[in-house]
Parts: sequence; structure tokens; C-alpha cells
Amino acid sequence: MATTRMGSSGDDNKHLNGLGSNPNVANMRRLFAGDSIDGWEKCWEEGLTPWDLGQPTPIFTHLLQTGNLPKGRVFIPGCGSGYDVVAIAGPERHVVGLDISYTAMKRAEELSSSSPNASYCTFLAADFFTYQPSELFDLIIDYTFFCAIDPTMRAAWAKKIGDILKPDGELLTLMFPIGDEAGGPPYSVSVPEYEKVLNPIGFKVIQVVDNELAINQRKGREKLGRWKKLHSQSSL
Repeated sequence: MATTRMGSSGDDNKHLNGLGSNPNVANMRRLFAGDSIDGWEKCWEEGLTPWDLGQPTPIFTHLLQTGNLPKGRVFIPGCGSGYDVVAIAGPERHVVGLDISYTAMKRAEELSSSSPNASYCTFLAADFFTYQPSELFDLIIDYTFFCAIDPTMRAAWAKKIGDILKPDGELLTLMFPIGDEAGGPPYSVSVPEYEKVLNPIGFKVIQVVDNELAINQRKGREKLGRWKKLHSQSSL
């Protein structure tokens, strides 16, 4: 998925609490009747982006401020307008944000251009599944991306994560929406769904906790997972 503004009005403050019953989400899903790649671009063009807080994700800034965010090269797929990329970038972290929407990447570049961290950010309009970085990453952050792809693609998602993450690198997953919501995107997720695709390729879960810093509308449906890549896979 990407990231723009679902908290800018009273109606939008419903966020994804109702999912399919939320008019913004229902309208967004209608754009995916055809090609999904085109659907994401249309979402951005029409302002139907009910997954973005309009600011950095609180749990990520908390981890940064408390010294609990790994350093090095960081990758955020489905970064949208780039709030999280800009927030955690700096001399200790070069952050690559990727989104399939050119409109999203244009907005992200505009956002980062006024930031003192601009030189530590890179934004790419590309397909996650075909993206080939020049170097492996120390940390990958996934939020509103795993839930955005068709569930049949989750094994391919895990393989790609494993391919571009360094041995002993860390994967951070902010798991939402946990539950049995029908349809998508966003598609329902669960901890076992992550384990099913990550464990067989050498990832070990280090921690899974409720996200106490989730926005009110997402509390109880969002968990933070930390995973360690225990052995190398294919190299670039």
C-alpha cells in the first residue's frame, strides 16, 4: 500500500476501523476491479488513500527515539508519501522508500526536499517484486504493504524480503488489520500468516507485541513483530 492522509477530516478519522463498511475503503476497493497496479495509481490520483496517518507512524518514531531501531541501510516498501522514510533517515540510516505509484513518489520527494534528512533518503517508483537493490539491507520495515498484496503473493513477498535482507538483518512488521475481515485490500492478516511464509526461509520471530502506540481506531487490531534472518539465501 502506500501512505497518505486518512486523518485529515472527521470522516477520515474512522481510518480503517470499519474496513469494507468505510466509504473511503469501499471506494478504494472499486478501483481494483481491473489491474491492481493501475488501481494504486488511481487511488493516489483520486485521493483515496485511507491508510495514511498524514504523519510518521508513532511506533517507528518511538523506536527511533528510544534507540531500538537498527542502523544501516533501511528499506520501506509501499512507503507512499514517505513520512516514515523521512522520519527515520539520518547519518546512521540511509532509507530507501519504494512505491509502485509514481504520484506517491512525487509527493514523497516533495516532502523530503524540505527535510534536513533529504540526503539520507532515496525514493523509487518500482515494483517490489522485481526490484533489485545494489546492496542488501540491514533493516526492512513493512507496514500497510503485506496487507495490500493479494494473499496468494505472500510467499513471494517473504522470498523477496529474504533475498534483499542481510544475514542477521531485521524485519519489522506492523501487522494490520488483524481479524477476519472479508475482501481487500487491505486483506486481513494474522501472526500465523507471517510465520507460515517467513519461518521456512530462515526467519525467527524475536518479538510480537500489541502496538500500544497504534492510533485509537487501530488499537487491538495491530501488532508489532520483529524478525531476524538467521541464514543467508541467494545473493544479489
